[in-house]
Amino acid sequence: MWISELNIELFRVINDSGKDFTYLNPAMIFIAEYMVLFLALRILIFWFTKSKTNRMMIICGLITFLAAEIMGEMAGLIHSNNQPFSELIHVNKLIGHEVDNSFPSNHTILFFSFCMVFFLFKRKSGVLWILLACLVGLSRIWVGVHYPGDVIVGAAISILSALIVYRVVPTLRFIGNLLAIFEKMERQILPQKRKSKEL
Repeated sequence: MWISELNIELFRVINDSGKDFTYLNPAMIFIAEYMVLFLALRILIFWFTKSKTNRMMIICGLITFLAAEIMGEMAGLIHSNNQPFSELIHVNKLIGHEVDNSFPSNHTILFFSFCMVFFLFKRKSGVLWILLACLVGLSRIWVGVHYPGDVIVGAAISILSALIVYRVVPTLRFIGNLLAIFEKMERQILPQKRKSKEL
């Protein structure tokens, strides 16, 4: 019971900040809704640099996200709650969102899945990715669509999944073979594109 009360109290502290610091609301809305586009773009850039390390990192990120999503669905069967704006009064709701089970936060699972993997592969720059994931989680509370518990559990599931995937997936021979096959096909296709340009 006290965990539920703490969850609500912490939500109020963060969400009510949007009423006191209204000048931060546009930034929080952007982060909560559109930072996912930046993540998607960065994933594509990492992949098309053609670095084997970067590509293995993206593969690990995708597998981590899938594993974390499955674990998140299982967690949602054990416990469920709707968005704060549908359960509490006087919520500072800044974005539109349908009412459903918000536990755990899918946005948080997505960002922590990839950002934790980025951290494990690239420790120095990876710290910035972890900070970005934390900021996204905070923004989801700020705009009124998630409780802190939704975000914390989503982050924990993703971090655990990332640690396991990082240890296991790069050692799997068939993953390396699939990547080698893809790169071989890529090398065969790209010269044809160059020739077509020359013609």
